[in-house]
Amino acid sequence: MVNSVNKKTKTDLKQQLDNYVKQYETKDFIKDDPIQFCHRFKNPKDIELAGFIASLFAFGNRKIFINKLNELFEIFQNEPCNFIENYNGKSLNGFNYRFAKENDVIVVLSSLNKLYKHGDSLMTLFQDYFEKEKDIFGMLCRISEYFYKTIETSCGAKYLIPDARKKCAMKRMNMFLRWMVRKSNVDLGLWSFIPTSDILIPLDTHVARISRNLNLLKRNSNDFKAVIELTNNLKLFDKNDPVKYDFALFGYGVNEK
Repeated sequence: MVNSVNKKTKTDLKQQLDNYVKQYETKDFIKDDPIQFCHRFKNPKDIELAGFIASLFAFGNRKIFINKLNELFEIFQNEPCNFIENYNGKSLNGFNYRFAKENDVIVVLSSLNKLYKHGDSLMTLFQDYFEKEKDIFGMLCRISEYFYKTIETSCGAKYLIPDARKKCAMKRMNMFLRWMVRKSNVDLGLWSFIPTSDILIPLDTHVARISRNLNLLKRNSNDFKAVIELTNNLKLFDKNDPVKYDFALFGYGVNEK
């Protein structure tokens, strides 16, 4: 961590953040968070597809995008895997959200259909790339490349699936990985092929602002280098599970205004 934080302050901050983890990493957190869509299902393929799709739309006003996701899952008839496996590019009844128009969403769902109809899944895709690259950044670059083969002409689809090769923060994708890799009262822990020590903090403007206030982040840009810096500093509090402090930083923002 930054040298200006003395040992006593580090200890106090860790205790405070650990307390916020205990306070906010509870089942009550789920109802107001996009992870709620994962918890609606029991089948692992439904869970991972629900999480992936929910994470893609998790930007802007939280209440609005959760309402839009409820609308989309109604179109799925609350059977995301069945819908994707049998999707033929049909209309989504005009569904859109901000930068993503109906055709952009159709492009993304059609790309997922190609993955699943060949017997693969999001888990097999991520696992294959993680085993080849051995790190999260390399894996995410491969994931971007995979989807960009089919969405390259769709600007809105590119917003839904950002390009890791541009070294942006990849907040929504890192959030999805938190859901899939960590096991807790909130996170699902479906994927065991990635260690919890390897996943990265989902960095948005809220988390970045609080982290800078706490002297946990020095970098000014909210990019992938900032994600690495913050995650490494949080590893000083828990080297095996640094991303649990996502809950703490959320709680800190709520309680320490």
